Amino acid sequence: MSFQNRAHVAPSAPAATSPSTRTAIKRSSLRNRFEAILPKLVLSPTLVITLVFVYGFIAWTTVLSFTRSRAFANFNWAGFLQYSRVWEHPRWQVAINNLGIYASLYVVLCMALGLGLAILLDQRIRAEGGLRALFLYPMALSFIVTGTAWKWILNPGLGLTKLFHDWGWSSFEFNWIIDDQMAIFTVVIAAVWQASGFVMAMFLAGLRGIDQEMIKAASIDGARMPAIYRRIVIPQLRPVFISAFVILVHLAVKSYELVIALTGAGPGYSTELPSTFMYSFTFTRNELGMGAASAVMMLCTVAAIMVPYLYSEMRPRRKNDGH
Repeated sequence: MSFQNRAHVAPSAPAATSPSTRTAIKRSSLRNRFEAILPKLVLSPTLVITLVFVYGFIAWTTVLSFTRSRAFANFNWAGFLQYSRVWEHPRWQVAINNLGIYASLYVVLCMALGLGLAILLDQRIRAEGGLRALFLYPMALSFIVTGTAWKWILNPGLGLTKLFHDWGWSSFEFNWIIDDQMAIFTVVIAAVWQASGFVMAMFLAGLRGIDQEMIKAASIDGARMPAIYRRIVIPQLRPVFISAFVILVHLAVKSYELVIALTGAGPGYSTELPSTFMYSFTFTRNELGMGAASAVMMLCTVAAIMVPYLYSEMRPRRKNDGH
């Protein structure tokens, strides 16, 4: 066939798609769309619940803190009146002082004990699994159970004092729980007992993630184990220290059940904390506005710690994603 004849040949029509093929393509497209939106459908109930019952209530509490609400919510605007009333109240002053003492000792002692226990278990001692479970067991208990148990232990008529008296040590006295100057330290004791095992687990995970070759090299160079931990191991645990600090401060600020079960915020209100102050004024003293104001200040305290931490954690990821 000549070139001219081939030029006049019409191009062949595309093969017709059968109905079954078109149906299969349509089903595949629908399936792909469904698979794309399925995660959003699964997460949407949780997202809605979080928006309503977390952020919605935070917004509602913030609004109430600027009103004259008492037994019931109202919208008579009061500006910062409730905040000034909270700061002028003597119980709030006691609560803030107690929080400073409690949070400081709680964080420092938990981190010190947790690190010490983690270093002990890192020596690959016998019965490590049993000891690890023993140290972690208190964290499995609720704060109510912990507070009740320590209330019995520290009760002068039932616990340690009576035990030592029965053993013949009649001069032994440990009555901190009924002493308004020392009662806050009993809360520290119970809280540290419960949380130090959890901090131990965090530090132990960090220790097990350190390159053992560095430790072996330092040992070969003649460094002793205390110096190795002080100069090589512990500096590498900085992220664990920061994480433990943030978690412990958060737990300290929102501590409520432990205090109620152990001391009932007493004697008097000597172990009052911001959380117990908030509950008391909101639900038992018909001061909804003051309770909301104290809750907002607690939230701001936690946010002042959490937001910089989250920002510092997410910034390296953003840089890596950008590259």
